[in-house]
Amino acid sequence: MKAKFMKSARTGIALLALSMFAGMTGGVSVADEENLRGDNRGTRIFGADWAGRSVVHAVNGMAATSHPLSSMVAIDVLKAGGNAVDAAIAANAAIGLMEPTGNGIGGDLFVIIWDPKTQKLYGLNGSGRSAKGQTLADLKARLDGADGIPSWGSLPITVPGTVDGWFEMHDKFGRQSMADNLAPAIKYAREGFPVTQVIAEYMEIYRARYEKQHAAGVIEEIDNYRATYLIDGKAPVEGQVFKNPDLANTLEKIAKGGRDAFYKGEIADTIDAYFKRIGGPLRKRDFAEHTSTWVEPVSVNYRGYDVWELPPNGQGIAALQMLNILEAYDLKSMGHNSADYLHVMTEAKKLAFEDRARFYADPDFVDIPVDGLLSKDYAAERRKLIDMQKAALEVDHGDPKLLQGDTIYMTVADKDGMMVSLIQSNYRGMGSGLVADGLGFIFQDRGAQFSLTEGHPNVYAPGKRPFHTIIPAFMTKDDVPLMSFGLMGGAMQPQGHVQMVVNIVDFGMNLQEAGDAARFHHIGSTEPTWRGRMQDGGRLELESGVRAEVVEELRRRGHTVKITTGPFGGYQAIWRNPVSGVLSGATEMRKDGAAIGY
Repeated sequence: MKAKFMKSARTGIALLALSMFAGMTGGVSVADEENLRGDNRGTRIFGADWAGRSVVHAVNGMAATSHPLSSMVAIDVLKAGGNAVDAAIAANAAIGLMEPTGNGIGGDLFVIIWDPKTQKLYGLNGSGRSAKGQTLADLKARLDGADGIPSWGSLPITVPGTVDGWFEMHDKFGRQSMADNLAPAIKYAREGFPVTQVIAEYMEIYRARYEKQHAAGVIEEIDNYRATYLIDGKAPVEGQVFKNPDLANTLEKIAKGGRDAFYKGEIADTIDAYFKRIGGPLRKRDFAEHTSTWVEPVSVNYRGYDVWELPPNGQGIAALQMLNILEAYDLKSMGHNSADYLHVMTEAKKLAFEDRARFYADPDFVDIPVDGLLSKDYAAERRKLIDMQKAALEVDHGDPKLLQGDTIYMTVADKDGMMVSLIQSNYRGMGSGLVADGLGFIFQDRGAQFSLTEGHPNVYAPGKRPFHTIIPAFMTKDDVPLMSFGLMGGAMQPQGHVQMVVNIVDFGMNLQEAGDAARFHHIGSTEPTWRGRMQDGGRLELESGVRAEVVEELRRRGHTVKITTGPFGGYQAIWRNPVSGVLSGATEMRKDGAAIGY
């Protein structure tokens, strides 16, 4: 984990000396002026000059989330005697309140847990299913000829799996009571907290979007959203105290009554009545019959490191497919964010995402060839399709059976070695725009990811889990846990996971440098909804830190390139030193978060 960026450190020291000299003499030389960036950034003295902060180190516990108060909630739970699972549940409940633009108890949850007692990784699929009383024909009739499921209103809503996921985690690994785990979120919901910068901006974006979709008749009712999330009819601004007493009441009922209070009791009754009133398809039966699923994480070995993801219905194995393809290339010699590097990363993504569009779905409904998709032989065949001098405009999915043989991410670790990699989401930003009467949370719109094409593995069906974008990740070496990490943001996630692994393994960056380095994001691949195939090569989005000559060369090779501010996801990570046990944490400079240890 030692960074190899002494040149950046020397540059920082040189600029510091230059500024001191300028202060004494009143000016700088023409030669020195060439070293000045002129982009209004300060200069780090040590480490990579693009890193927003240093890595955080501690020995007793570490939490990295996209909200500082959520990270502090996790640390408080650890200090009070809870373990990493307790702390993760508490932090997730808090961040559902504090960052409603990305998650909440109306959404789903996926988690990977390292248990130090059994020395094993455990995976939990906490995603919900579609309404059992609505067939594909029923849905198509309601869509009235539309070629896809909308992202707003009642039609894309699936059963929220988060609450059940919490209790599954707690029943298997938790130490302190669920009432204690939920108490911090309940307190903040009732007493309020100041809204942070990024979240305030997104709350206004979604206010305008919901109003527009309601006016268009897509969102059936909007009064409950307004009453819950607006203050005097406006989205809260940065620094303004926001309260959600309805959510406090809902969490109190869950704390007292357990998961059944949400899925079988008074809360489920309220939800059932609400959907009947607005004409939504979900019913109490769908909630009462919901279950989470413990699954075996899957992995590939990348240059001696085992990188772990969860199997479908999530998209995690796309990251593993990309790593398999990339392993044959000397990325380090190409140079980070060089034209060769960005080209081969993008082409590998295109190949993996065509398989993602064709094969990833609910394994309860289709047989997914995971072993074939993750085999090294299959990667070698797919790799042959990459032309280093020309961007592919279209590619087809492979045939692995021939080779048988807006979201939050957070992570917590405790002093005993337990590590939790958790991701949770309402799907598109705040979700569907619908809030059941007096419950204080928005329902997810995950069902928008179903395909309407009959025969496709991801086609809509009653009681089925849709394709999912949210994926937690983990890395081990020689069966020893090293890193719990994730990077949220739709289709950015597999691409982001790969970039983090490569930044650390190939380029020797530390946890914070790996996350703060300029990223790429390719869009335009065929989607799991099976609407439209990629025929134009898609678009390669880059952050402004990529050099101009690299952009020019990528365009020469046929890439459509756009310099943009995103979306490039939100990254958090914890590294555990296998010898000393020291925990190192990093968080995302593009979000409001913090890594906190003690």
